[in-house]
Amino acid sequence: MSETKGESRSSGMNIDSKLVRELAELLNETGLTEIEVEDGGRKIKVARQLTAAAPVHQVAAAPVPAPAMPLPAAATEPSAIDPGALKSPMVGTCYLSAEPGSPAFITVGQQVKAGDTLLIIEAMKVMNPITATAAGTIKAILVENAQPVEFDQPLVVIS
Repeated sequence: MSETKGESRSSGMNIDSKLVRELAELLNETGLTEIEVEDGGRKIKVARQLTAAAPVHQVAAAPVPAPAMPLPAAATEPSAIDPGALKSPMVGTCYLSAEPGSPAFITVGQQVKAGDTLLIIEAMKVMNPITATAAGTIKAILVENAQPVEFDQPLVVIS
């Protein structure tokens, strides 16, 4: 048995340490966690574990709203959270006006007709108008401008 430079003999398998080092460097350069090469009957797999010290996903995490976000004064009244309140059909960000600086679509006390736009919910870069399902008077606006909303969350009370 002879050994060549950069190779060692162990358990009947030739391990090319230079190749293993090159594969490890390739892992570091590319950010991969595992690489495997096969040459004839020889297979070499180099893997590394990521430490929790620098997870990539935390860098791009979306801001989470504070759980104790105060509701507008009208929404804190027991009668304002009506079981018949108009609810969000999707998860997204609620906007009360068409664009920043423009007047709100609705105000408390305003009369609306079925089909009138009440607010907009942005979901996946698409602006979705939320319209009145029936005519009535706006009794309460239960969300604030640019507030994240959940599916089935009450948005507006119309009676």
